[in-house]
Amino acid sequence: MTNPTTTVTRTWTCVLFDLDGTLTDSAPGITSSLARMFATIGQPVPSPAQLLEYVGPPLLDSLQSLGGMTEPAARHALAVYREDYAAHGAFDSAVFPGVRGLLQRLHAAGIPLAIATSKPEAQATRILEHFGLAEYFDVITGATDDESRSAKADVVAEALRRLGERGVDLDQTVMVGDRQYDVEGAGAHGLPTILVEWGYGSPAEAAGAIAVVHSADQLSALLLG
Repeated sequence: MTNPTTTVTRTWTCVLFDLDGTLTDSAPGITSSLARMFATIGQPVPSPAQLLEYVGPPLLDSLQSLGGMTEPAARHALAVYREDYAAHGAFDSAVFPGVRGLLQRLHAAGIPLAIATSKPEAQATRILEHFGLAEYFDVITGATDDESRSAKADVVAEALRRLGERGVDLDQTVMVGDRQYDVEGAGAHGLPTILVEWGYGSPAEAAGAIAVVHSADQLSALLLG
């Protein structure tokens, strides 16, 4: 990804983070569970590149739009996927280089942090706790199990609501993500987005972001000044 706007001079009062592709390299576990899911339900297993397209957006939507499934079929497939992912895929991932130190610096600076992910909230919490990252976040917000809240704009809205209840200053809030869904979901609430290029997005998805960063150190400079 490239973006000419690489200098952002602003004092942020709150930072929202996406999870998959932003904090953790979770594609191996997600795509392997997806491959087993397709095999289990008797459908051809997509190519690795096609499986990667499922990482990031709400999975129920992707199973319908990319997989061509009806909603009932997609819900069945989602249940099969989640059972496999919980058992085998959730921890088949790694924290991206520099992310832990970045979160530590932001936390030490007293900047409230939140997770806003389309991954199911309980699963996101479990993964963050597993990697020792949960302690840095004031709020962890994800999708509901029934997918009634899964669109990024809805997840961001819930994260902002919870932060507001805690008295967090939301006046200068920024989203950090890796896909256009992060830009659009945050933009629905008037929030700017910084994209990380180590995630799963394409260069075209940088449109609308206020900056694109290539390292945790560069992201730290934009968030902490």
